[in-house]
Amino acid sequence: MERYKTRTIEKVLNNLKDKCPVIMITGARQVGKTTLLNHLITTSKEKINYVSLDNILLRKKAIEDPELFLRTYETPLIIDEFQYAPELLSYIKIKVDKARQNEMFGDGKSVGTMFYLTGSQIFQAMENVSESLAGRISILDLYGYSTRELNNSIEDMFIPNIEVLKKKEKLKSLSTLNIFERIINGSYPEVNSLSGRDREEFYDTYIRTYIERDIRQLVNIKDENKFIRFISAIAARTSQEYNALDISKDVGIDSKTVDEWISILKNTNLVYMLQAYSNNNVKKAIQKPKIYFMDTGLACYLTGYISSETLEKSAYNGAIFETYIISEIIKSYANNGKNPRYRLYYYRDTNKKEIDLLIFDDNKVYPIEIKKSANPGKEAIKNFDVVKKFGRDIGNGIVLCMMEEIIPINENNYYVPIEYI
Repeated sequence: MERYKTRTIEKVLNNLKDKCPVIMITGARQVGKTTLLNHLITTSKEKINYVSLDNILLRKKAIEDPELFLRTYETPLIIDEFQYAPELLSYIKIKVDKARQNEMFGDGKSVGTMFYLTGSQIFQAMENVSESLAGRISILDLYGYSTRELNNSIEDMFIPNIEVLKKKEKLKSLSTLNIFERIINGSYPEVNSLSGRDREEFYDTYIRTYIERDIRQLVNIKDENKFIRFISAIAARTSQEYNALDISKDVGIDSKTVDEWISILKNTNLVYMLQAYSNNNVKKAIQKPKIYFMDTGLACYLTGYISSETLEKSAYNGAIFETYIISEIIKSYANNGKNPRYRLYYYRDTNKKEIDLLIFDDNKVYPIEIKKSANPGKEAIKNFDVVKKFGRDIGNGIVLCMMEEIIPINENNYYVPIEYI
C-alpha cells in the first residue's frame, strides 16, 4: 500500500478548519483532492462524513431533493465532485446561515467547518458558488505534486528577494537529463507513486476520461478527434502567447470555438493563463496572455515525447523547461493559499522587449528570466531596465538557471539555481 505523501496545502486547510463554514478545494482530475480530504478524515479529532457525487444514484438524490440529501448526512460533511449537483449550494447556504444564527442568538455553539466541497469543473462550480456562498466559503486550488512535495521538503511561496532566497533550503542539484525526466513524468500522484503506473497508459486514460467526464458535461463536442487536436496544439504552444486565430487555422475550427475551448482547459485547471503586465506608464505593452500547461508530463504526452533523452535534445526543450519552472512557482503560491493571479505576470512590448516573469511582492516588482543553461551570460538581464518605467518600487532581478550556487551578476541582479524554487 502506497503511503500518503504530505501536501503543502494541508497547513492552509488546517488553519481554515473550524474558522470557515465551507471550504472548497478545486483542481484537475487526479491531482489528489479526494486523497487530501480522506487524510483529513483520518487525522481529524471529530468525525467527518464523506459522500461522492461520482456515485450516480447519490447524484440523482442530490439533484432531485437537495434538502433531503443534506438531512441524510451529519456535518461536517465532505461532498466530493459537488459540481454535479449545484442545486445543493442554496441549501448549504441555508444550513450555514441557520447555524450562524444559532451561534449568535441560540446556544452559542461554534459553527466550525460544516462542508468540504471538491470540484474539477471550476467555472461551472464557481458561477454557482459566487452567487450562493459569498462570504461563507474559502477556496483552495490544488495542483499535482510540486518538486518540493516530491522531495518531502518545506515549500514556501517563491519570493525572489535575494536575502530570502539565501536563507532558503536548496534542493539537491540534478543533472539536466534527470530534470527532463522529472518534467516528462509530470506531477500527477499516480505517475509519481512508488508503484510507478506506466506513464503513457496513465495519460492516454486521463485524456479519454477527461473528455468523457468533464468536456462532454460542459460543451457539445461533435468531433472528439478535433478536440484532441486542439488540446495537442495548445500543448505544443505552452509558454507562448495565446493566439486564437493561429490555433484555429492549425486545428480547423473557428476562433470563437478556440476561445470557448481554451476557457474549458483553463477552468478545469489543465492550463494557466499568465497575464501580461501593463499600466498607464507603459504604452507599448502587449496585452495577450501566455499559455502554460500545469502538468508538463501531459504536455509531453500530447506532443509525442516519450523519453527524457529525446525531450532534452528537442526543439521543445526550452518551452517545456520554462513551463516546468513557471508551474512550480504557481504551485508554490497556490499550495500556500495565495492567488498567483495577483502576483505573477510577464512583460512584452512592441519593441520586442520581454521579461519571462514579474513577481510582485510587498509592493515591489522583481524581474525574472528563465534559462536552461549553466552559464546564461549577462545578456539574460538585458531587458530588466524596462521595469523602471512601471512607476513601482523595484526589487533585485534574478535569472533562474542551472548554476550550482547563487552568484551575483551585478549589484542588483543574480543567477539563482532552479533548486531554490
